[in-house]
Amino acid sequence: MSAKRHSRARPLPARDQLLALARTRGILRPRDLAPHGLSRQTLSRLVGEGQIRRRGRGLYVAADPPLSEQESLAAASARVPHGVVCLLSALRFHDLTTQNPGDVWLAIDRKARAPVSGDLPLRIVRFSGKARTEGIGRHIIDGVPVRVYDPAKTVADCFKYRHKIGTDVALEALRECWRAHRCTMDDLWRYAAVCRVARVMRPYLEAVAADDEAG
Repeated sequence: MSAKRHSRARPLPARDQLLALARTRGILRPRDLAPHGLSRQTLSRLVGEGQIRRRGRGLYVAADPPLSEQESLAAASARVPHGVVCLLSALRFHDLTTQNPGDVWLAIDRKARAPVSGDLPLRIVRFSGKARTEGIGRHIIDGVPVRVYDPAKTVADCFKYRHKIGTDVALEALRECWRAHRCTMDDLWRYAAVCRVARVMRPYLEAVAADDEAG
């Protein structure tokens, strides 16, 4: 009677494990390696071979797939943790625009040092006072804390920075936000006051409210 042989699957080589981890996580940081028994030397070798790409200081991605929109937000937030996703990027995050920004729009304090973006496509906008600190939602993307302005706050920001992004974009955002019930009229008036654009927004807010009553 012959003895049965039990085959055991060999573990993947470290390089393959690291590549799989990068593809799974989207954004990979050196501190993510140790819990998986992987080394920074392996990471460096894969970067040298072009299998892994550096997307900023301490941020790495697999070279084959491009970053998704949300992965880009995670990479930008990891690079600029004090920044808040704003304007076109916040509209896209909340599905309130047909715009598809190639850059990640981040708000930082007007006195903060401008970040070195490296190869991350960032658009930095200076906010101050309550316009910077209010209306921030907190999310986790690929394990990275990402701060994004809420829908109503983003609409008010768009009117404040309408000369940067276009009045048509601000109006689209307002209509979509209201149509999708992502805000209340009180929310819109509150953030219009915070951003000091209540007089600018008044006729548009009255128009959407009137259309709602007529409907």
